[in-house]
Parts: sequence; structure tokens; C-alpha cells
Amino acid sequence: MSARTSSRDQSSPVGKPKQLMSRKDTFLLRMLIFVPICLTLNWLQAEPIFIFTTAGLAIIPLAAWIANFTEAIANEIGPFLGGLLNVTFGNVTEIVVSLVALQRGLIDVVKASLAGSIIANLLIGLGISFLLAGLRFRKYREETNLSRTTVARINSSSLNLAVVFLLTPAALNLTSNTFGLTLTNKFSYVAAFLLLTFYALMLLFSMKTHRYMYELEEDAEPESYGSEARGENYNLWFHMGLLLATSIVLVLVSEALVGSLETSIASLGLTERFIGVIILPIFGAAVEYITCGICALKNKVDLSISVALGSSLQIALFVAPLLVLAGWLMGQPMNLGFDIFTVMALGITVVMTNSVSTDGRSNWLEGVLLLMTYIMLGTAFYLHP
Repeated sequence: MSARTSSRDQSSPVGKPKQLMSRKDTFLLRMLIFVPICLTLNWLQAEPIFIFTTAGLAIIPLAAWIANFTEAIANEIGPFLGGLLNVTFGNVTEIVVSLVALQRGLIDVVKASLAGSIIANLLIGLGISFLLAGLRFRKYREETNLSRTTVARINSSSLNLAVVFLLTPAALNLTSNTFGLTLTNKFSYVAAFLLLTFYALMLLFSMKTHRYMYELEEDAEPESYGSEARGENYNLWFHMGLLLATSIVLVLVSEALVGSLETSIASLGLTERFIGVIILPIFGAAVEYITCGICALKNKVDLSISVALGSSLQIALFVAPLLVLAGWLMGQPMNLGFDIFTVMALGITVVMTNSVSTDGRSNWLEGVLLLMTYIMLGTAFYLHP
């Protein structure tokens, strides 16, 4: 299930102290200045590196406000329709940027950004959470709710399934001289339907048959991420309009980002793989890292785990297969045939995450371990020819 749902759902960040919310909102409001700057530079056809940088910074507040409006609407329309809304807009930033890049034929960048989003969500999100919670509380946080530990194990197993699907095409290409692009595409179409089917069953499991496992106890401050949009004067249609308008602006900014991408890669001397795996995911998920940190400061590490795992699962089980089918319709040979090195990095990430997130405990050293793993993989992608 999506990482952005109602305050009673384990996939949703916990309520925040008002001071932290105020600082976050002020920070995001100030960052909105990059939206007109980016669009103006793009219209003036300025240096691509400036367009790319400002577009990336503009995506951060846009992704945050989309998450705000999505959750506020989801809380208002109920758990089932809210869950479907989160499926649509939970990772809309990654979907929009990837579709624009896919339309321009930047398939390797799309694949790299999908892998990078999963890697960054798990290693940076959880790493920050474990580190901050461990330093502030200086002791293990025991998880007493068995259902939450069970949910974490289900999510971890689902991530394992996603890695198996990504590993299979690479293994087939490695062990067969005749398994080329055509067969990889055919396998990817079948795998896309299977992954989407499994994701739909996960939604049924979390929202219907086993919904009780995903419900949280009431928090002392029941505000949830994005709930600042609610209140006595809450207007559903107004916020739906804001959600649509923000999504349209995101499309325009994504066009500018992707349009300047190739020239920026050349001027920076970086590879498409490094830009896709390391740079782009940080732009799209920066606010989620802040959310994980806020959860950690309230000693709610279980919620950080749900945020990071939930978002990664949505990318692996929903966004990736959706883009495969979209590429099929657009005439772009998008598939799940990731290169061996990227699949290895994903496997390392999932193994490290599972080893520290399913026992109901956390400490600051585990946070350092995850962040060190990310730095190591980032260095490897930077040096990889």
C-alpha cells in the first residue's frame, strides 16, 4: 500500500509537533520560488545545467504539496477511495518524470531512476530514521504490537519478490546467448501484469481482508502528513483542484528537467546511470526523508519503516510495471532488463534493509550501517564507467 495514507494506517507518517510542521511548511513555501525560475529559464533557453538544477529543486516542494493534498482528500473521502487515490498519486512525481523521459527515449535513465528511488527510500529514509531515533533516545525501541512486525515482514517479502522479478531477465541474458531484447520485452510484459496483479492483491489485503493489521493506535497529536489542509473550512473540490493544478505544474517542470538532462549529463561529466540512480531520486523523495526523520524524533521508527517500505513497494510493484506497459503503448522498448550491477545494488539494499527492519528494534548504529551502504553504492555508481 502507498506510503501516504490516513493517520490510522501504518503506511502513513505519524503526526508532527506544530513547530516542526511550521518549519517544514516555511521551507517548502520558500522553495516554490524555483518553479517560476525553472520555467523562465526553460522558456529563455538558458544553460541546460541551470535549468536541470532549478527544475530538480522545484520538484521538491511540488512533490510535497501533491502529497499534502492527496492525503487531505484521502482522509475526507474514506479509506477505500482514499487508498485508490493514493495508488494514483502516491508516487506521481516518479511517474510523471519517468513518462516524460520515456517519451523522449531516455529508457536507461528511467530504469536507473526506478532502481535509485527504491535504493534511496530504503537506505536514506531508514538510515536517517534509525540514526536520529538512536541518538535521541539512546536505546532500542521494542515493537510491542505483533501486527506491525508482521506487516514489516510482509512488506520485506514483497520487496524480495520484486527483486526476483528484476533479477530474472538479467540472469536469463547472462546464461543464454540467444535471449535478446525481443524475449526480454516479452518476459517484461508478462512480469508487469503479474506484478500489478500482486499489487492489487496487496491493496485488497491491506484495505479489506486484513485491514486491522494496518491500523494504528490513536496518536496524542493525530495530525498526519498533509492534514494541515483540513479543518472546519475544508473544501474537497477546492483541494482536488489544487491537486490537479499542482500535477500540471509538475508536468511542465518535468519537461524542463528531462529536456535539459542529456546536455547536463555531458557538461557534468557524469553517466546516465549515476544521474538516474543517485541524483533524480533525491529530488523526488526529499520530503519523505524529512517525514522519516520527524517520525524518528517521536520514537516512531515503525512508522518510518512503513513509509520507506511502502513507497519502495509502490515503485517496484506498481510504477515499474506501469511504465513497462506505457512503453509498450508508446512504442518505446521499456522492460525489466536491468543491468547486472544495478540488480546487485538492489539486492544488497533489500538484504541490508530486511536484516535491520523486521526484528522490531532499531539503534543509531544500524542507521549508520544503512547510510554507509548508500554512500558505498553511490561511490560505486559514480566510478562505474
